[in-house]
Amino acid sequence: MAEHSEHPRPRRSRGLNQRLEAELERIDEQLRQSARAKDQLQGLLDAVLVITQELELPEVLHRIVTTAMGLVGARYGALGVLHESGDHLDQFITAGLSESERADLAGIDFPHGRGVLGHLIRHPEPMRVEDIPSHPSSVGFPPGHPHMRTLLGAAVKVRGTIYGDLYLSERRDGQPFDRADEEIVVALAGVVGIAIENARLFGQVRAGAEHFQRLLLPTLPDLRPLASAAVYRPASEPDHIGGDWYDAVMLPDGVCVAVIGDVVGHDLRAAASMAQTRSMLRALLYDRRTPPSGILAQLDRTLEATTDNPVTTACLARIQYEGPDWTMHWSTAGHLPPLLVTSDGRAEYLEAEPGVPLGVSTEQHRPDHFSSVPAGATMVFFTDGLIEHRARPVDECLDALAELAAVHAALPLQDFVRTLADRHPSDGHDDMAILALRTPDTR
Repeated sequence: MAEHSEHPRPRRSRGLNQRLEAELERIDEQLRQSARAKDQLQGLLDAVLVITQELELPEVLHRIVTTAMGLVGARYGALGVLHESGDHLDQFITAGLSESERADLAGIDFPHGRGVLGHLIRHPEPMRVEDIPSHPSSVGFPPGHPHMRTLLGAAVKVRGTIYGDLYLSERRDGQPFDRADEEIVVALAGVVGIAIENARLFGQVRAGAEHFQRLLLPTLPDLRPLASAAVYRPASEPDHIGGDWYDAVMLPDGVCVAVIGDVVGHDLRAAASMAQTRSMLRALLYDRRTPPSGILAQLDRTLEATTDNPVTTACLARIQYEGPDWTMHWSTAGHLPPLLVTSDGRAEYLEAEPGVPLGVSTEQHRPDHFSSVPAGATMVFFTDGLIEHRARPVDECLDALAELAAVHAALPLQDFVRTLADRHPSDGHDDMAILALRTPDTR
């Protein structure tokens, strides 16, 4: 009996080991799930901070998609933005497609909310699908569309209003999306509304600031025989209402006067000071026939006596025909030198003693400068927002602007100034103004 009693023990031991291994595997899986949930939660917190700091709406929408993909390990992601009517998609932002996959879809219009995507529009509740083709609402994929089997969808709400739907497909580990994925994506969709609202507000504030600034700037009059063009671009920051300004007038004696300036500051006071300074200067131009240095000196004294305006830089030039060439007679108040670009593509800064800015000292002598301007040449006046870059030396940016101007010297004048503004060497942190005058080409 003693010999037979020893046989069951190995079987009980094996069973106990199997149960122990199963329990250890269960605990290990729970730990893995817990670690994944912790990583997802931390990823969600990090994502919220990043997304809410983005201010451009297109970047916000794309960031939402890529962030959601990263949180659940999805290969593909998309954000369908609803039309104002709320019944179909107006935009469709995608991420995860390879270049070849995008090429395969070239010419295929984005989905407008039919099939499974339309189901989420009509029923904005979180949705997990393990096999898209077998879903009752599925209508199939367009030609060239990559194969997708699984789907996780969640509505993006902005203050209770459905803004769009977030779609994710194909977890990289091959598993279907689970409840933890759904919860983290729903949580993300619930907070990105703040980012969308911020981006919308940013756009509205920037548009309002730009509109206000443009109302303060003049429409250039007819300056024939000189051609003229100007462009203003606001700073990238939404609250930067700049003090950049330009003006050009044809005086009764047939002389064209051009001016560009920059009031220190990026607020309403700077904008108001800019408007005040420009108005005073126009009155002085029509009242006096003194050289540019004298006009700037009188403007400085008038500003000092009647305002508390901030420091202002300016460049004032008188341009007139004195056959066979034109002559530019100018004076600056701490401003950047004009850029002269000839018709054959040579660009040169008219370096000269700048004089002190307005609002610094009314006792300082203001020098005048003269330059001959050949036929078909362009005189470019600009503010420092066009060339300032916090990571590059000013001289390097000035050289880049001169090279850009030389390459595009043959463009029509309005296209020329627009090209300078579009391809500027600055970092865009400051607003910029460009005024260009071109002498007639008599060749």
